[in-house]
Amino acid sequence: MNWKIYFKGMIIGFTEIVPGFSGGTMALLIGLYERLINSIHGITTKEWKKHVLFLINVGLGMGTAIVAGALGIKLLITHYTLPTFYMIMGLVLAIIPSLLQDVDYKSGFRGKHYLLLLVGGLIVASTAFIGEGQMEVIENITPQTYLLLFVSGWLASSALILPGISGTLVFLIFGVYVTILDAVSSFHFPVLIVVGLGVLVGLLITSKLVRYFFMHHRTTTYAVMIGCVAGSLFVIFPGIPVGLGQWLICMIMFLIGFILAGFLGRLKKS
Repeated sequence: MNWKIYFKGMIIGFTEIVPGFSGGTMALLIGLYERLINSIHGITTKEWKKHVLFLINVGLGMGTAIVAGALGIKLLITHYTLPTFYMIMGLVLAIIPSLLQDVDYKSGFRGKHYLLLLVGGLIVASTAFIGEGQMEVIENITPQTYLLLFVSGWLASSALILPGISGTLVFLIFGVYVTILDAVSSFHFPVLIVVGLGVLVGLLITSKLVRYFFMHHRTTTYAVMIGCVAGSLFVIFPGIPVGLGQWLICMIMFLIGFILAGFLGRLKKS
């Protein structure tokens, strides 16, 4: 067991259960993104063993965080909605300068890169206007429900591959978020297995596409991804606080998120 990778996997896992926040964004912040993409691609090559070991460490960390955090995140979002999302906004906002520095935008960006950054931001921001589906646990699980869960898992896996795009938002749109959250907390394995298979298929396909763009169009890919991360702020934004007390709490949580991003960013070097 590689405990450093396991711990980073846990950090990504916690973000995966927060609506509006992308695990891919966190993977970029902690310096695990490109290795994750290469390893997902690598399990179909001759060197699959070393890539599988890495992914097992990441996957175990993510699984631990998702199981441990599912109930806690649900309670925070239900009872402390604004402070929770303001902390997440601070975290996301602090990530953007770090990504710009990684790609050396001052010397690398041209007009087309700023345009693509804007387009990426607008595409992700527009998802804030997409309505949410069913917000109750689906009790009657039919073959059609399993198909829906599989497709949802497939599309939601983009959250781990495409920064700024939230897998939980996909689950919300398809109306299966609460059902999946309940399945995690109650260990309902049929639902978890079907969703997991959908995620696995999506990861294998999408990772190859993203890896190609990273290898051949790195600066352009970063421009789009930074735009996606910036656009996710509009998706996460929970509304304006009411009253001085709530304003103060939300601003404090925003600052905590901003500072936390700086701490997590240091993990790139570890």
